[in-house]
Amino acid sequence: MNSFELHNPTKILFGAGKVKQLAELIEPYGNRILFVYGEGSIKRTGLYDEVLVQLNGIEASVYELSGVEPNPKLSKVNEGIEICKQEKIDFILAVGGGSVIDTGKAIAAGALYNGNVWDFIEYRAVIRDALPVGAVLTLAATGSEMNSGAVITDWDRKLKRSMVSKWLFPKFSILDPKLTLTVSPEQTVNGIIDMMSHVFEQYFSKTTDTPLQERFAESLLLTIIENGEKVITDSKNYEARANLLLAGTYALNGTLSTGVVSDWSSHSIEHELSAYYDIAHGKGLAVIFPNWMKYVYLERVDRFVQYATRVWNIDPVGKSDEQIALEGIEATRTYFKRIGAPTTLRELGVGNEKFDLMTEAAVKFGPIGTFKKLNKADIRSILESSL
Repeated sequence: MNSFELHNPTKILFGAGKVKQLAELIEPYGNRILFVYGEGSIKRTGLYDEVLVQLNGIEASVYELSGVEPNPKLSKVNEGIEICKQEKIDFILAVGGGSVIDTGKAIAAGALYNGNVWDFIEYRAVIRDALPVGAVLTLAATGSEMNSGAVITDWDRKLKRSMVSKWLFPKFSILDPKLTLTVSPEQTVNGIIDMMSHVFEQYFSKTTDTPLQERFAESLLLTIIENGEKVITDSKNYEARANLLLAGTYALNGTLSTGVVSDWSSHSIEHELSAYYDIAHGKGLAVIFPNWMKYVYLERVDRFVQYATRVWNIDPVGKSDEQIALEGIEATRTYFKRIGAPTTLRELGVGNEKFDLMTEAAVKFGPIGTFKKLNKADIRSILESSL
């Protein structure tokens, strides 16, 4: 295990009805609020009205930024930054899934910076300050509600990249499982894949002597797998939704990566896919991850054997380590398919026409990954096997 520091300042309020505490949470930060949300679902569910009731309770001046899309766009971030600067915004409230929260975080960083917010992504500048952000989460998936990262897409240049800073931790996040009961089956599946992939990126590591982190990761995977199937069968299962919501938060709040060197190459590959094709992040990961696993498993076959036996209950008797590992990988692919996720790029309308562009972009700053360092040829092989 490696040395580490862990500090997560985000306050989590978990449970039904916690939105009613929104006013008291925001009030210390000021009353000029940028209210960021997506494409209208919060209006259909009544959450929009409830948020406004809370903001009216502190006599807030509310400025709305709606229309945030999956794979949130730089253009929307810049729109929000302009509002913040013109209206002297005190606080950003992001209500929605990870794309909305990421947008809010990027706006928060850009609002106090005189240059282009993309400078933070391409290492031309460092975030030194940011407006405070709070979140009301409506989708179990990204973990953005309790971490310091944000992923933004520059659609014009076909770039999907991340920024990370201690200034981007939300001040608070409200997690009410009831708000996820109306999430569509497709979005639910995408979220399940996303949170499992976050665990994979930290679990498949070459760092040794990390039994606690490994069992944390395995317990999260088992919880997601079990409750994922429950919500696919019964979308209104509150207990299963609650377990998924909390699992998604813990999958990427820093706990699993303590003392561990994480990988993140599959995410890097998927970012190129969604930058060019604007596909849902979870769908891209569902295709890429099993093929990444099959490409790299011999780097540390013992970890894949452990994964197969502990998570998928693969019977090891009479089998080689390679056979056990491959059965675990196939069990992953089978589960993804069973819950309705795609397993090939062709299903997503993706061919090999842009592979050269994507592989070149993926290694712009050098080889990706730590479990196995991947160059352009490696990435191309994974993409070809994903067709």
